[in-house]
Amino acid sequence: MKEKKTIGRKDKVDFPELGLQDIDIKIDTGAYTSAIHCHKIEIKEVDGKQFLTFTLLDPSHPQYDKKEFSTENYKEKRIKNSFGHSERRYIIKTNIRLFEKKYFITLSLSERGEMRFPVLIGRKFLMGKYVVDPSKYDLSHKSKLHLKKNKK
Repeated sequence: MKEKKTIGRKDKVDFPELGLQDIDIKIDTGAYTSAIHCHKIEIKEVDGKQFLTFTLLDPSHPQYDKKEFSTENYKEKRIKNSFGHSERRYIIKTNIRLFEKKYFITLSLSERGEMRFPVLIGRKFLMGKYVVDPSKYDLSHKSKLHLKKNKK
């Protein structure tokens, strides 16, 4: 059986395809799906093809860059929000770098402007890879900094 790595209640990760480095995440074992904060989420038609467009984060976030992302590879899914209400959300797949390892992750696009963390990592991603220790935090980020320091 593969040994699972320990992750804390919060951390900082990279999303290379989305141009985000050291973005704050919260581990949420109560959520099945992972989510990222977006706004201006809409479907646009170009040359007869449907594209999902969105802007990550919002102007109050330090890493906000106004960049609009566009993809043909998306799904629409019903997801229960934190209040237990079912809502339709768009789902994308991208890469996440955690503990210096790259994984595929499924993210729902969500308006999380009022939330402290722009990214929630849910059980679907954690299963089989990580065990959560709520007394710890930034374990991946500290590991990344330690590796960079030792390379110098």
